[in-house]
Amino acid sequence: MSGNRKPLELPQWPQYGDDERDGLIRALEQGQWWRMGGSEVDSFEREFGEFHGSPYTLAVTNGTHALELALQVLGVGPGTEVIVPAFTFISSSQAAQRLGAVAVPVDVDPETYCIDVAAVEAAITPRTKAIMPVHMAGHFPDMDALEKLSAASGVPLIQDAAHGHGGAWQGKRVGELGSVAAFSFQNGKLMTAGEGGAVTFPDRETYEEAFLRHSCGRPRTDRKYFHQTSGSNFRMNEFSAAVLRAQLRRYPSQLATREQRAPLLSSLLARIPGVVPQTHDPRVTSHPHYMAMFRVPGLAEEKRNALVDDLIERGLPAFVAFRAIYRSDGFWESGAPDETVEDVARRCPNTEAINNDTIWLHHRTLLGSEEQMHQVAEIVADALASA
Repeated sequence: MSGNRKPLELPQWPQYGDDERDGLIRALEQGQWWRMGGSEVDSFEREFGEFHGSPYTLAVTNGTHALELALQVLGVGPGTEVIVPAFTFISSSQAAQRLGAVAVPVDVDPETYCIDVAAVEAAITPRTKAIMPVHMAGHFPDMDALEKLSAASGVPLIQDAAHGHGGAWQGKRVGELGSVAAFSFQNGKLMTAGEGGAVTFPDRETYEEAFLRHSCGRPRTDRKYFHQTSGSNFRMNEFSAAVLRAQLRRYPSQLATREQRAPLLSSLLARIPGVVPQTHDPRVTSHPHYMAMFRVPGLAEEKRNALVDDLIERGLPAFVAFRAIYRSDGFWESGAPDETVEDVARRCPNTEAINNDTIWLHHRTLLGSEEQMHQVAEIVADALASA
């Protein structure tokens, strides 16, 4: 890089201001700090649902619980299977495994890093209870093909939308796609209260069952401890909801900025010899850009890891790609398919490659200026050349 360049000072994350402070004070002073007595969670659910085109929204403790709850109301449990992408954060599989189900990993598309529809179709068995497409880095898999497969097989979809806030497929927002979707508000996510999650539902019946199960099986107005279903305490508190309401208000502006910066950074990265950015399918009409992901095909995992360390030293919020879920010991503890690691690896060649050679930059990178996008690309090019 040129010695004349000023230091790279990308926007920090999380971002917050007076809206968050005011929300916390409002929640404090209402005198009721849990959802059954306060109004912040109810208000956030309404506002988040409206933003995503969902008729029913339930706020919960975190994104992993959002997946677990959504799977449970779809009937996932012992003796069932859930098809998940082999390339994803391990919560996608662990949510099913915690319910006693078997998580079945399938390969992903080598360009979008999203679940491969043909691989899903090949994995469906009479025990398959759900198919979980993950909106990887804010990108969507082929939702048209998945919806057709779901209708033909009778197996429902559950969208893992932990990266999908504000996303849309062919003009349809996440909540308008006709399937349950689970979101995360963990500290690094596109909206955050440190932790938190939400589930959107296309119908009232499923929502009402989820509400019971997220509150220990207890109806809203119960005063006699009559628990109608099994469940757990997945209720969001009022303080988190107050912060998330403020985060939601600032979100459209952040989304618009990332939508402007992402094509520029992707084009700049694509000019670097050996770098292949994640492909953007034009059917994704609103892309949240949770990550700026790119591959360096042929780069061994050890060298990729060293390259990420170098990028961090140069001021970039860089990370190695998620490890293939079947290459983590935790995946095999319970609810794993009757296969070996190498069996799964052989049928997931794209995941194997992505596991080794992919790097991602946190979405705060894309909140920087156009000049900073050029600086980011220069840093990547220089670090790769040095490697």
